[in-house]
Amino acid sequence: MLYASTSPAEKRAAFRERLASGELLRFPGAFNPLSARLIERKGFDGVYVSGAVLAADLGLPDIGLTTLSEVAGRGKQIARMTELPTIIDADTGFGEPMNVARSIQELEDAGLAGAHIEDQINPKRCGHLDGKQVVDEDTAIKRIRAAVDARRDTNFLIMARTDIRAAEGLDAAIDRAKALVDAGADAIFPEAMRTLDEFAAMRAAVDVPLLANMTEFGKSELFSVDELRDVGMNLVIWPVSMLRISMGATERALDELRQTGHLRGKLGEMQHRAELYELIDYEAYNHFDTSIFNFRVDR
Repeated sequence: MLYASTSPAEKRAAFRERLASGELLRFPGAFNPLSARLIERKGFDGVYVSGAVLAADLGLPDIGLTTLSEVAGRGKQIARMTELPTIIDADTGFGEPMNVARSIQELEDAGLAGAHIEDQINPKRCGHLDGKQVVDEDTAIKRIRAAVDARRDTNFLIMARTDIRAAEGLDAAIDRAKALVDAGADAIFPEAMRTLDEFAAMRAAVDVPLLANMTEFGKSELFSVDELRDVGMNLVIWPVSMLRISMGATERALDELRQTGHLRGKLGEMQHRAELYELIDYEAYNHFDTSIFNFRVDR
């Protein structure tokens, strides 16, 4: 009812404990608070909030147009709705190192369990598009050091994302990852790895948790959880998948509505009202007012 009963500090501590175990944790991407609750209901390990999804939700391309306040605000709405830890995409940190520091504290205050900062230049772009450019190593290191220095809860995960693989190759990505770990990064997000062998090479190079990004229509093959576990990955995200599926279904429903004038043929594809009310725990609100849930919804 209302929001999660687990505090942000408790979520972070539990998340760090599980991450230290070496198991592979599954973090589907939530596109709103309700989808985060459904991710929890289905038994996943955590929730991921994608910068691309936040931008798309505003009708914007993923080129760094979203602001810190927009990202932190949406992150808070999502994180407080689930007992699971939530990791958020903080792009390049919304500015220079001092801005990165403020960003981390804002995201910490919003109840997130961690964030990743990338090494692209501004304006950035989706990690699976061609033509990406990255900052020099010194700039990338300053961003991560600022993030580490700024956090107040040591369990808040500072993850460094590097996009250098697409620009300069795997060896450069490994070198950059090592430098970011030395700068204090708790985990590494090597973006746009192409093969399992590349993930394995990254695993052999650093001893911190590694994240695999299984986004559709990108540079990486869509490996299974078992395949990624076998090469030593610790986190896997499907950042935009749920949004893509939802938007695809919405587009088909709109086509049906325009063509037939009704949606009777789509009822079997919809979340039933009873399922929605159960997910939002409608009945529990009777604790405040017994007139709130005094009805029955037939399935």
